[in-house]
Amino acid sequence: MAKIKITQVKSIINTPEHQRKVLLALGIKKLNHSVVKEDTPSIQGMIERVSHLVKVEKVENN
Repeated sequence: MAKIKITQVKSIINTPEHQRKVLLALGIKKLNHSVVKEDTPSIQGMIERVSHLVKVEKVENN
């Protein structure tokens, strides 16, 4: 399955609590922190909720 790299690029200051919880559930702890996750429908739904706060890139399989 494909993998994606998710990086937080905007601050969570003045964002609703549910958006903060989504970032924590993704494993993102602070600004410019990145995580690599499997590209599943549930992860895509989480990314859609916080798309204005994160940058998503595809990771090449080596």
